[in-house]
Amino acid sequence: MDNFYFYTPTKIYFGKDEENKVGKIIKEFNVNKVLIVYGGGSIVKSGLLEKVKSFLDIEGISHIEFGGVTPNPELSKVREGIKLGIDNKIDFVLAIGGGSVLDAAKDISHGIANPEDDVWEYRTTAKKPCKSLKKGSILTLSAAGSEMSNSSVLTNTEINKKSGFVSDLNKMDFSILNPELTYSVSNYQTGCGAIDIAMHSIERYFALGVESGLTDDICLTIVKDAFKYGKQCYDNPTDYNARANMMWAGSLSHNGLTGCGRTFLLTVHQLEHALSGVYPEIAHGAGLAALWCSWARYVYKSNISRWVNYVRKVWDVDPNLEDESAILEGIDRQEEYYQSVGMPIGLKELNVKEEDLERLALLTTNNKNRIIPGYKDLAYEDVLEIFKMAYNRQK
Repeated sequence: MDNFYFYTPTKIYFGKDEENKVGKIIKEFNVNKVLIVYGGGSIVKSGLLEKVKSFLDIEGISHIEFGGVTPNPELSKVREGIKLGIDNKIDFVLAIGGGSVLDAAKDISHGIANPEDDVWEYRTTAKKPCKSLKKGSILTLSAAGSEMSNSSVLTNTEINKKSGFVSDLNKMDFSILNPELTYSVSNYQTGCGAIDIAMHSIERYFALGVESGLTDDICLTIVKDAFKYGKQCYDNPTDYNARANMMWAGSLSHNGLTGCGRTFLLTVHQLEHALSGVYPEIAHGAGLAALWCSWARYVYKSNISRWVNYVRKVWDVDPNLEDESAILEGIDRQEEYYQSVGMPIGLKELNVKEEDLERLALLTTNNKNRIIPGYKDLAYEDVLEIFKMAYNRQK
């Protein structure tokens, strides 16, 4: 097992009605003014926003709103939030929504605390925030794991580039997880969420390093449960037990736990970031689904034993099957699962243009100046071939 660093400062308040505690929780931070960050308007229609504001009012906590954060959150919107926060002397940021809202809130917190910085530089230079505001979240979508992760992703629409950065300052101080708040999530977004949750641990499992026993077992259990409960949520959106297990899997899959003892870069995520940077309308989970099985078929021969272990533990592939046949059977089953929760298995389903494939490969590899590391390193030619395979894959 490789050396590792594991840090999880986020307090979790999990279960029914836990959002009712938000005023008391924030009051413990002795703040003066809260910026409430949210997305489209579902929390307005559901009454959740007014509910949260009332709990802040009860505790005498001043607050202002900042809505309109989109999926694949945009740098320009985050800059608006930073200016609003600085102008209004904000000292705490509360995100209400899914991963996009939480990621935007993280960068807004950094930008307010470091007004001399441009938060995009955290992604393009060695510069990192030296401080940040205190921040918390109320999660309404199980997917990205941003409620406990140390990462934050933004899209710069001026250059069609989606990029993230890692820092302990990205960790939320607290996150409230009430599975009931995810009942209204659409089937499509539920499917996207299941894929994203599983992928965070799948990509850690297939990272560089030797087998790491306990971490591997935790990792594969979370992957299997993410698929299991994701399908149950898809079939029965108000199944509390399924929603609860899916939500908790999302948090554990991206808080660093399933990567302990391994050296990882979320490989397929790198390809997907290029994809949704050019096509911001593509949901992250859908992009991952459209790419993963093609990547898997391209790289599996580089570590047969690890792939055999994966398909037999996650997909219960017949142990009597020859290794390579077992792996391909497992990849096929994962592809079938994607279809069962309304996800694409190829890029044509996402209306990606064939003439953009080379551009996507160039973006992924920084104009051929970057190799994506893994059991099989991916240079420009490899990445382009995976994009071509994914483009030609269809139902």
